[in-house]
Amino acid sequence: MKYFLVIMTLAVTMQAVAQDSTGSIVGKLTDRELNDEPLAFANVLIKGTTKGTTSDFDGLYEIPNVEPGVYTLSFSYLGYETVEIPNVEVVAGKVTSVNAPMSASSGLALDEVVVTTVSRKDSEIALLLDQKKAITLETSIGAQELARKGASDAAAAVTKVTGISREEGSNNVYVRGLGDRFNITTLNGLPLPSNNTAKKNIDLSLFGTSIIESIGIDKTYNAQNYGDFGGANINIVSRNYTGSGFLELGVGSGVNTEAIGVDQFYLFDGPNFSGFYDKSIPNGAFNNSFDTSWDRETRSTPINSNISLKGGDSFNLGENSRLNFFAVGSFNNGNSYREGVNRGAPNLGTGLPNSDFDYQKYSYQTATTLMGNVGLRLGNANDFKYNFLLLNNSEQKHEEFNGILDREDDAPNGGGFIQRHTFDKTLLIVHQLLGSHDVTDKFEVNWGLGYNFVQNLIPDRRQNTLLPFTNNEPEGPKSFRLVSAASANHRFFQELEEEEISANLSTAFKFKKNEDDGFDGKFTIGYNGRFKNVDFEATQFNYQILNVANQPFVDPYNIDAYFEENGPDSGLWQIRTFRGTASTEGSLDPQTYGGEQQINAGYITLEYKFTPKFTLFAGARGEQINQTIEWSTVIQGDDSNELDTFEFLPSLALKYELNEKQNLRFAASKTYTLPQFKERAPFLFQEEINQDTQGNPALQNSTNYNFDLRWELFPTSSELVSLAVFGKFIENPINSFLVVSAANNLSYANTGDNARAFGAELEVKLDVIENERETAESFLVDRLSIGGNVSYLNTSQDLDFQKVSDETIFAAAFTNTKAPLQGASDFIFNADASYYTEFSENKNLRTTLAANYFSDRIYALGSTGRGHLVDKGFVTLDWITAVELGDHFGIGLNMRNLLNPTIERVNENAEGDLDTENPAIPGFLEDGPVTALSLKKGVDFSLSLTYKF
Repeated sequence: MKYFLVIMTLAVTMQAVAQDSTGSIVGKLTDRELNDEPLAFANVLIKGTTKGTTSDFDGLYEIPNVEPGVYTLSFSYLGYETVEIPNVEVVAGKVTSVNAPMSASSGLALDEVVVTTVSRKDSEIALLLDQKKAITLETSIGAQELARKGASDAAAAVTKVTGISREEGSNNVYVRGLGDRFNITTLNGLPLPSNNTAKKNIDLSLFGTSIIESIGIDKTYNAQNYGDFGGANINIVSRNYTGSGFLELGVGSGVNTEAIGVDQFYLFDGPNFSGFYDKSIPNGAFNNSFDTSWDRETRSTPINSNISLKGGDSFNLGENSRLNFFAVGSFNNGNSYREGVNRGAPNLGTGLPNSDFDYQKYSYQTATTLMGNVGLRLGNANDFKYNFLLLNNSEQKHEEFNGILDREDDAPNGGGFIQRHTFDKTLLIVHQLLGSHDVTDKFEVNWGLGYNFVQNLIPDRRQNTLLPFTNNEPEGPKSFRLVSAASANHRFFQELEEEEISANLSTAFKFKKNEDDGFDGKFTIGYNGRFKNVDFEATQFNYQILNVANQPFVDPYNIDAYFEENGPDSGLWQIRTFRGTASTEGSLDPQTYGGEQQINAGYITLEYKFTPKFTLFAGARGEQINQTIEWSTVIQGDDSNELDTFEFLPSLALKYELNEKQNLRFAASKTYTLPQFKERAPFLFQEEINQDTQGNPALQNSTNYNFDLRWELFPTSSELVSLAVFGKFIENPINSFLVVSAANNLSYANTGDNARAFGAELEVKLDVIENERETAESFLVDRLSIGGNVSYLNTSQDLDFQKVSDETIFAAAFTNTKAPLQGASDFIFNADASYYTEFSENKNLRTTLAANYFSDRIYALGSTGRGHLVDKGFVTLDWITAVELGDHFGIGLNMRNLLNPTIERVNENAEGDLDTENPAIPGFLEDGPVTALSLKKGVDFSLSLTYKF
């Protein structure tokens, strides 16, 4: 019955964020008699219509909601000659810019008028105008700004926004100090799945900027969005095209200084150049029938490369109908090398790390993208859009650890060796069908339907562990003789598949006080649905060492020779899974978890303009959430668990226009944070050397209360100054923590009663220099612009070991009773300076210097008497240059991470609000801090060429 209801619901409820059915005209008027000073209060009229406006103090104007077509634009001002500009084309969903100087004495030459038409979501000026007029506090970064700042993917793009930083090595995004679990990612307004069992959100680096039209980051909640929200709703708008036909080919190459600087670059047997690779468990696995090598392989010079092909076209279908399409295909690869130290937690007695490695990591990544969309406009009121997206991303990494595995047991004097080969591949397929209908000038319907499929594979991960033949000779020969844990040498196979259907429907009714005024309000009612199925399975083949006395010496870089000389009948080893050996019934049965998640939500919102300056946007949302999970694992056997809850989520936003250039905004809301499947599944993940993680079925929702207050100043159409203060109160916060046990695994729990976060943000965008140079043929522009943002954040949360013990089967030993939020930096700073100059028509140079800094932040909470594990802050500096050489050729040169800082993670001393009442804490670490991780990323150089046919 429930599936019938779901199908019926989907049949009548579909949403969307539909493309606009009208276009708009924006521009700037200047007084040529006064050295092109802004001309305020000039009249702007679309000839033959009643549509028009006047320019503001900065000479800026906008005529919104213009039906597609070709018009004549008329500019007039008392004492000035009226100027008419013919053949101004307005395209649906786009903004046409018409900038013109006016004169009191002579006519206007057409070559002095600047007319451009771009997607509204591409244009920096148009997006800033949208932000100025909007009631909510969404910040958008468009394709123009992405190109100017050299952002190569969505992960890099969002870090250009105030208060956002990214975790090194994981692309985990922190918004105002709140990490992955607090954010939500959507594509064209429809939800996206995660590509990683450990994360709620998809890795944003999977989305290259070639497929992005804009990215909207909404740090405040409104009832039209899903309520699983605490930090931000990040909405990626896929590129749409409505212009004349084009085809563009791009190629590029580059190097990383760390990767190119090593004598030999190592990877391993199996995965291919393209990143499309899989490997199944072979028959006879217990007899070691694997056909891939254990040993590393030397690869050719690590050169990065990329190639892309994109194009689009649009066609008129009668007077008011139009068909458009856009497609892009790309492939790029990259190589990296990391070298440094990797250490375990310090011993409370000695202050020395329990494990101490010299660490090397060789990595090869690929990214394949196919995207296409088709848009159909029927008449003036109906729009349809279909989007298809395929992403295949992979990483092949070879890691080596040399040193002390455990100061008490394994290689206590050094000489231990661990080698791990991992291939990780993610395939994402997205289908979206969106629509918008203007039933009348007052009533509109938006709908959409999405289908997502994601597959994550880790096929045939291989790990070897060797120890000195005797502990007193760390530099002597190595052997399996002293290796006690069967899982220290293994082959591992994992597959995650997730399917999700999402459906949205919204209807909006506009109303006004009387017929003489414009629309004063809008009432919206809507539905959202998400229906997800998750299936995960994993099998690990552990090589248990036998007959210790007769174990031979082993060459760490020729493991194959050991198994070739000592087969399954040698009696020196046996293969077992976590369920047993070949003779154990069910030993080949994988460990699994899976389940369903169903979210049905209804909402209502009211947008009402009380006065021309004061606007309210209020809403209420109800979400029914059901998350069922079943598992079959060696930790807790076969069982199931259900989380069933209803959330009522109000939201309020107020906007007051202080004057034409300034806004004051306030927002408040209630939201929640939902545990993820992995966090609730009792499966043991061995994703990192010496650090395992398992889920907690007892995990419950957190509740978030949010408020924001922001002042904005828009000096000109391309400039912004804003100051915001914000706060969050989180009940029942979720954290990862170290379980008190012999294994010291990580798990997840509601670790305290509440957490608090308060902060402030300052953002500035200014045009320092803007000059026009007149030539015989046209006006050429020189522009220097700067931008920067800084955020301050103060966070605190309660930690209660007794709460964890009462609500779960685990024991916790938090070193402190209070701590900052995980991932929260006190300070985040972004800055960029861009210079643009035109040499002639269609020939120009754009160069940008961009910097980012975040201060220290907690990676893991302190436990068992040790201080917090902290990521030290550092500065990155990028230089991006692009040159257009006419209508066809373009050149790009990028240099990223120019400063190449040392990236460091340290275990701090125990200090602050120490928990002296917890009997599980034997003492407190006073010697430190101890460096847990240290490495350099290297500088990335890349050169690209584009040719537009």
